[in-house]
Order: sequence, then structure tokens, then C-alpha cells
Amino acid sequence: MAVGVDLATGVTLQGTWLNNIISKHPDTTHSVDGVQLPNWDGFMKLAAECYELCGLGYIGVDMVLDQDKGPLILELNARPGLNIQIANDSGLTHRTQAVEARLEQLALEGRQESAQERVNFVQDLFGHVPGV
Repeated sequence: MAVGVDLATGVTLQGTWLNNIISKHPDTTHSVDGVQLPNWDGFMKLAAECYELCGLGYIGVDMVLDQDKGPLILELNARPGLNIQIANDSGLTHRTQAVEARLEQLALEGRQESAQERVNFVQDLFGHVPGV
């Protein structure tokens, strides 16, 4: 199961199960959309810090929220799959192209971004806008 998340706000968008859109968790029947994830800034910062761990320009970070420990990483994906694209109602091409262009610009400037700068870039560029 995958759940799309508005990267700017941390509000869940919709879910997928076996490449089909779902509105309720298959086990609990709780709604999967419109849920505000707590500690969203913690999720984003942790995901952005993974860049230094793997050296890839674009990665998918699968995470969970532990009741006691907060955001935890499950795995890093060099090629995020179809389910998350469906859940976010957005393909990856425009995102990967934007990230590649950003990395090229930073290389020309001879600088690297901090994790927080990467969070800001992603939230500004890829956050969903309600009603659009």
C-alpha cells in the first residue's frame, strides 16, 4: 500500500493498493486521504538528509511514523515505483527533470545545498495546491 502526501503540507492525498486507487486502508477501513501527518518537518528533513547517504540525485524514501520514535526510514529507492506515482496523482518525469536541472545549476555555482534548502526546494516546487 502507498499513500500520496502533499510535500508542502504533510496532508495525505489518496492511497493505492495493487496499483488501484483506494480511499480506505484495506485492513482498518480508516480513510487514507486528508490526514495531517504529525511532525511533517521531521519527515522532510530526514528524507532530505538521505541524499548524503546514497549519493543519488533523486531518491524515493519510504518512511513510517513510530508512536515513540517519530519518523523512521524503511528503505531508499533509486527508482520509485508506480504505486507512489498513482498515489500522488503525479508522474516522476517533471520531478526528475527539475531535480537534475537544480543539481546542474548547483554544480555550476560550485556549491551544495543543505538538507533544509533541499526541503524548501521540493516543497516549493512539488507541493500540491488545493483546487487546481
